Amino acid sequence: MSLHPKNARYFLFRDKPTVLVTSGEHYGLLCNAAFDVDAYFDELASDGLNHTRIFAGAYREVPGSFGITKNTLAPADRDFISPWQRTDATHRDGAPIFDLTKWDDAYFARLNKILNAASKRDIVVELCLFSPMYKPDIWDVNPMNVRNNVNAVGDVGSQQVFTTDHDDLLAVQKRLAEKLTESVASFDNVYIEICNEPYFGGVTEAWQNAIIDAVVAKQKAIGVSHLISVNVANKSKKVEMPHPAVSIFNFHYCHPPIVVAENADVHGVIGENETGFRGNADFLYRTEAWDFLVAGGATYNNLDYSFSVDHPRGTQSGYTSPGGGSKTLRQQLSVLKQVFDGLPIPQLRPLPKRFATASHDLVASAIGDTANQFLVYVHVELPGRMKDQSPDAFTQPIEDASVTVSLPKGTYRTVVIDTKTGEQTVTRVVVGANDPTSQKLPRFVTDIAVLFQRDAD
Repeated sequence: MSLHPKNARYFLFRDKPTVLVTSGEHYGLLCNAAFDVDAYFDELASDGLNHTRIFAGAYREVPGSFGITKNTLAPADRDFISPWQRTDATHRDGAPIFDLTKWDDAYFARLNKILNAASKRDIVVELCLFSPMYKPDIWDVNPMNVRNNVNAVGDVGSQQVFTTDHDDLLAVQKRLAEKLTESVASFDNVYIEICNEPYFGGVTEAWQNAIIDAVVAKQKAIGVSHLISVNVANKSKKVEMPHPAVSIFNFHYCHPPIVVAENADVHGVIGENETGFRGNADFLYRTEAWDFLVAGGATYNNLDYSFSVDHPRGTQSGYTSPGGGSKTLRQQLSVLKQVFDGLPIPQLRPLPKRFATASHDLVASAIGDTANQFLVYVHVELPGRMKDQSPDAFTQPIEDASVTVSLPKGTYRTVVIDTKTGEQTVTRVVVGANDPTSQKLPRFVTDIAVLFQRDAD
């Protein structure tokens, strides 16, 4: 996979321009040996999704972390698999102790299995190397913590793990980054993210640059060039003076998606590789996904809590996790993916707000190739979180709404798209010079999309 040579805001994967869209498990697929790899990827593929994000095993959570039900990133001790080899020693409670100078062959076999399984289904994997230790109890179970290894490495607090101040710990981290870079070298369906949310937990820029440099040096030595990602911020931030090796700039919780326009001059993909924590209603994440891609983003990943060890096909219900996820949501995101697959992706550019306006105080945004195809997305104004509002308030049908667009002169095939089912209604419209065009919208709930395709002259 690479940046598209004609438009670096998008990907080229197996000779096709693409965006990455998914609603995936909470990053424990690699480090949780109890998770069924094939069942998980079968489910993503059946829903037409093409992406997942996995953590590399240098981080794990504990039951109860962040209020997540049956958290896949909090494996039982017996199921936790890390890059480093376990020793015969354990703590009194049976928790494992590791040797940071030795690799675990079973771990790398599982990594290989995951990448192969994803590759067969045309799924791109983000391999995230590190993550901050958000709380002391997460650091307490980490192999890099001095209490959990035989190497006397990691005698630091949870906020000092990712700095350049401790040579022995930094050396362990560099070796892991190099080993993983080498391990994924033969796969075309992977990119490397350096650190999840480095803006938390004391992660320094000098440390992150040191790890990037280690990855780049190893790639050069073995003759590969996988894309490198950094996680820039939650919601929005202007990217300034990025490391020259970075091609993907990922953000979290981008609603509304102002981050894309804010970084219009950045060379590379702007992605949203994590969202959630807004409640469990599907429409929150469906609308966020459409908003982000229509704004010009190229990656969308929702935290999907319907996946668990017991439910590798995403059928868990009744969970109390802070976000959402369901079979229904994944099928709805598949509609979005199919729509973008039908667009001339390398030619797409976000269109100014004045291009499309909607009645009924609805929000409208648009993207197109500026000449022949224009995708307009319309939705109700949505809250950032549903904590104090009932989802029922956003399920009332909208009647007699319309969208007005400023199309170039021509005859257009007009396709109204139901964002929930993918059902399409096709009509035609003739547009004169300097003639704003009003398109009546059918009755809908929450959101709807309209694609205008100009006939060839």
